[in-house]
Amino acid sequence: MAFVALITGASSGIGEATARRLAREPDTTLVLVARRRDRLQALADELGGATVIAADLTDPHSPDRVLEVVQREHGELHMLVNNAGASWRGRFAETGWANVERHLKLDFEAPARLTEALLPLLRATAARAAATADDRPRVSIVNVASTAGRVARPGAGAYSAAKFALAGWTDALHTEERPHGIHVGLVLPGFVATEGFPATELLARPSTRWLVSKPAAVAEAIVQAGPGGRAERYVPRYYWVFAALRILAPRVVRRATAGGALTTATGSGD
Repeated sequence: MAFVALITGASSGIGEATARRLAREPDTTLVLVARRRDRLQALADELGGATVIAADLTDPHSPDRVLEVVQREHGELHMLVNNAGASWRGRFAETGWANVERHLKLDFEAPARLTEALLPLLRATAARAAATADDRPRVSIVNVASTAGRVARPGAGAYSAAKFALAGWTDALHTEERPHGIHVGLVLPGFVATEGFPATELLARPSTRWLVSKPAAVAEAIVQAGPGGRAERYVPRYYWVFAALRILAPRVVRRATAGGALTTATGSGD
């Protein structure tokens, strides 16, 4: 029986790395979602085949269209990876609500709407697996947030607002869906070198190069937070320290971010 995994933002970066990682698992069927069809098709061909859905997930009609394709082509869904996201830097006084709103639409509203559309199919897949004692990996949802969803910094408040929302919603969804046989995990990357977040300045300096992870490391964390059953994974792992400090010593963290000390430690990973 095929293990069907849907990945958003699959045309590059973390999404592409996740597709490559999951393609190594036996009997895995991939559903690749992003705006750039040509990039998706090239990846699908390279991996030996996949269902390709070119869609802008901020379009309110996209979730139903994705559901229709998955139901028609596969009839079940074992893993949903909400990875698509972006960031536009700017301080609130200069960028205002408009910048907050576009972050919320892509980084929070889009994954929430897609999950809403696909949740009945995920539940049905989990119920079928339970009824047949299927030994396939667990049915799961993985939301890719960011360390910026735990610690905010100047110039990235709008991005953090959306990722904080995604993290909080994930915590609740984890408990709500557990009785239905669905595991919900959260991945919080720091800086990751991708097309959208090249981290050029950090990589150029030996003193900060170590802060930047590779997309493959996040892809491995996604597998751990999905079929692996982990509730939450930071990438790199030690980034949890900054989130803990935000709770235990908020004044210290605020001073550090204001002075730039944590600017390279709480960036986006998607």
